[in-house]
Amino acid sequence: MGKVIAIANQKGGVGKTTTAINLAASLAATERPTLLIDIDPQANCSSGVGVNPRTVQKSTYEVLIGNIALEEAVLPTDLPFLEIVPSHINLVGAEIEMIDVAERERILAHALRRARRKYDFVIIDCPPSLGLLTLNALTAANSVLIPVQAEYFALEGLGQLLNTIKIVRQHLNPNLEIEGVLLTMFDTRLRLSNQVAEEVQRYFGDKVFRTIVQRNVRLSEAPSFGRPVLLYDITSIGARNYMALAREILQNNQRFLQNDTTSEEAPATNGILPSAMHRASPAS
Repeated sequence: MGKVIAIANQKGGVGKTTTAINLAASLAATERPTLLIDIDPQANCSSGVGVNPRTVQKSTYEVLIGNIALEEAVLPTDLPFLEIVPSHINLVGAEIEMIDVAERERILAHALRRARRKYDFVIIDCPPSLGLLTLNALTAANSVLIPVQAEYFALEGLGQLLNTIKIVRQHLNPNLEIEGVLLTMFDTRLRLSNQVAEEVQRYFGDKVFRTIVQRNVRLSEAPSFGRPVLLYDITSIGARNYMALAREILQNNQRFLQNDTTSEEAPATNGILPSAMHRASPAS
């Protein structure tokens, strides 16, 4: 059974979708079969890996309203070990359609039962809210990764998210853990970034990832080309940051992965990119 990690923060603009795309791509680049699930109606995660949401026929919307099995909505990406269940604008109305469904908070968990056997990791990109879609992700997940931007209002609203996680643990998913807190949009030139980092460290302690995602032009450009930063510019700071995050995730989950598979240890991430990288040249 693959490990399911929901990436959540109800505050928008914190690097949530960027993290979902590039963490999933970096895990896949270590030859760990990875599924990326986009449950954000904005579908930025889908377009960020080259899927046009307007042309998608089967998406998380159809999965959540019960029309199809999750496996039917899976699409390939340019990375051999990465697949995606894309989103669609129709997902905007899904919460209303799900409201009278029995066990509506567990729809995604039920849908994932068979699919997660195929993957080592399932990464879920949540919408910037704490509605029914995010609740489905937290109920289906083993853990939640929280991106926090290194800016003035970094911890604003996090109390509400942590309270939601507590409620999910109490009533829906007692095994839900915090995978970690990831500092994003870090500008080494600014004293404010370091002050925010210190504050986050005090607040979350050892739950903060050692990896920090720095502000990086190539990382910002990559989604407009429909590519993870690894395929857009492997030499960029952003690519190196997310490779380092993937390495932390793998290290932190060695016991989980060893219990979950009979395969040998994961390939070292310093050789992170297999044949896909040799086929894809960095963007000019």
